[in-house]
Amino acid sequence: MNDATLETAKRLKQDLIDYIFDAEGELAVALETYSATPGNSQEFDIDRRHLTLDSFAIEGTAADRRPIDWFLDDRPDLSPDERRLLERWQDSFMGLFEVKATDGDTLELMNWISAKHYPVVPFDREKTARLQPGDILLTRIAPLTDDVWMLFGSYAYLGKLGKPKLAVAVGNFKENYASALYADAPELLELAWESVAEYHREFVEFFGSDRITLPGKELSDQIGELQQRMTDRRLSAAGIDPTQSLSEMAREAGVEEEELVAAASESGADASEVTRLLKGDAKMVRPKIELPDNIKRSPSVTVFSHPRWGQTFLPNYSQWERVAASAEETAQTEAAAILRQYIDDPSVNYWVWQQIAREHPAALESSLQTALSRPDFRWERDAAEWLNEIDRPEQPKLPETASIPQHLQDLFEAALAQVNSSKSKKKKAKSSKGF
Repeated sequence: MNDATLETAKRLKQDLIDYIFDAEGELAVALETYSATPGNSQEFDIDRRHLTLDSFAIEGTAADRRPIDWFLDDRPDLSPDERRLLERWQDSFMGLFEVKATDGDTLELMNWISAKHYPVVPFDREKTARLQPGDILLTRIAPLTDDVWMLFGSYAYLGKLGKPKLAVAVGNFKENYASALYADAPELLELAWESVAEYHREFVEFFGSDRITLPGKELSDQIGELQQRMTDRRLSAAGIDPTQSLSEMAREAGVEEEELVAAASESGADASEVTRLLKGDAKMVRPKIELPDNIKRSPSVTVFSHPRWGQTFLPNYSQWERVAASAEETAQTEAAAILRQYIDDPSVNYWVWQQIAREHPAALESSLQTALSRPDFRWERDAAEWLNEIDRPEQPKLPETASIPQHLQDLFEAALAQVNSSKSKKKKAKSSKGF
């Protein structure tokens, strides 16, 4: 890669952005719509607004075509090399990156979501000269050559983050950039979605239905049993006694741990699977699901389960079904209050709202009229626009039950340990006062 290639990329990127800004008609409308979409319309700083524009250039659509395709069609004067460079950019992606090293004008970045490393060159070398190993950046990168990537534009500088704040940044990325999750690791994305479907199957087998209602405390206990059963099944399938640790089994057998793995493999289990299950170095691991306190305390929780949408927990749903069907004003007020909780809870997704509408169309419409103070609200007419307003997209995001890469699981566990340790120290310091 030489400076001429970088300068060409810089010029083409600016031409692309100018083209989008100057566009009229369908492309202009598409940009306005994209920018107003929940998640893109937040009042971020200037760097994040630039990131939104960069994302639209690559991922937005107008008349079923991406803006970069419009640009390519309207620029017949571009050389074959320029066209190839622009077409490479369609493989660009957003990521949460850590600066691992700086080598002259090149940065080594690691995408925290996939743990993959990239040699990246910036447009503005003066700005990036201040970056140091350990700095965390939210940015988009794009292919420049077969081996080198470039910063596609601006970046949001998050600084050097301790594990708790880094874990929060990863969670925020998952929430705000769901479409970019594992964008550079489709194999991890596929495994994550497979784990959601697997959890749904296990849920239905364990509870006997894809819809259950239980007191919150009992539900929490049952979910814990379900997760333990799933772990035990996977261990047993690999020929492992789930009640014993690897060290215990090796000690009883009078062999080394490595020999135990080899023996399990000879019995039909895959060696890598055995080691992965026993030592926890899986490529993807299932996170432990802890229900929120408000769910645990609820006298009644209804769970909707789906192989793509995962599990959604609705407190007091059976109560809503009962009071929403009543014509009494007090009952309607109570029903609207319960529904208001679901409106404010982003986990109550598009699919769940559709299920409620299918099963209780009149009651839902009446409750929404009260909850939204919109007496003219009609589900059939207004639901699509309203669901978009409250950021309930038609396509599911990866649920919390999805497996995650081992390195993220390690990060979350380390972050939690630090937070708990800090709380413990503060508690001890507080209790020692006065002595």
